[in-house]
Amino acid sequence: MTRLPQIALLSDGRRLHLQDGPIDLIVEARGRAGAVRAAYEAAAQRFTGLLDELCAELPQLRAAAARRTSLNGVVARRMHAAVAPYADDCFITPMAAVAGSVAEEILGAMLRMGALDQAYVNNGGDIALHLGEGGHFSVGLMDRPDREGVMRAMRIDANDPVRGIATSGRHGRSFSLGIADAVTVLAATASQADAAATVIANAVDLPGHPAITRMPANEIQPDSDLGARLVTSDVGELLQNEIAAALESGAECARQLFDRGLIEGAVLQLSGDMLVIGPKDIERQRSRPLALENAVHA
Repeated sequence: MTRLPQIALLSDGRRLHLQDGPIDLIVEARGRAGAVRAAYEAAAQRFTGLLDELCAELPQLRAAAARRTSLNGVVARRMHAAVAPYADDCFITPMAAVAGSVAEEILGAMLRMGALDQAYVNNGGDIALHLGEGGHFSVGLMDRPDREGVMRAMRIDANDPVRGIATSGRHGRSFSLGIADAVTVLAATASQADAAATVIANAVDLPGHPAITRMPANEIQPDSDLGARLVTSDVGELLQNEIAAALESGAECARQLFDRGLIEGAVLQLSGDMLVIGPKDIERQRSRPLALENAVHA
């Protein structure tokens, strides 16, 4: 390792910022002052060198996932475990779960230092959660990351099985095979949510539609794990029935994953329309905004 990551408390004095290359985390812990301090120290220590661990196995992480793996790193193996359930059904690589897996790893390091009332690690909208007894976590959903304003809100309670949230879509940091503006998934872990969000977002699609522009992923980013597969670069005007059809395609995928126990719920968004899969209530934002702890976006 020839560089040091950036590690610093934010100006509010409550949250920790960890950044190294493409990994950019916002961390917050609540509890006794000593426990929070120890958790932040553990987060910083585990974060240092983590990117190098992943880079050491990058060729395998960018290869199509199989049921079995020879990956060695703890985070790398977590990434593989998250995508393995999809290996027989579609093309997917362990990189589809990298953000959620990293968030999980840092949260785990914090929790090993002692009891915390609540904690989260937010890796660009992919969030690993810890909730103590009676705790809750509120999440804001944005229509699109290039637009202002929280559109919906959801509350996760300590007795919910959800401990991971992730979002994927064509406006996000990664390429998408589909046309969803955003698909936000709730799951038992952040790595599982991350993988599922990728799969569902890819399923929100209208194959062959003339208003949709696609390009080989490796023409946009030469080292993309998607290679020459076509990814969505632009979506033109769609009719209302076409939007509904694309969303329903993704919703059917989400329902299957819900029935398999791979997710706890999903919110699919396209061109201002939304479908919700699963039992979690999503509250519509009206004139009075809620005080939210995080805004989740692609």
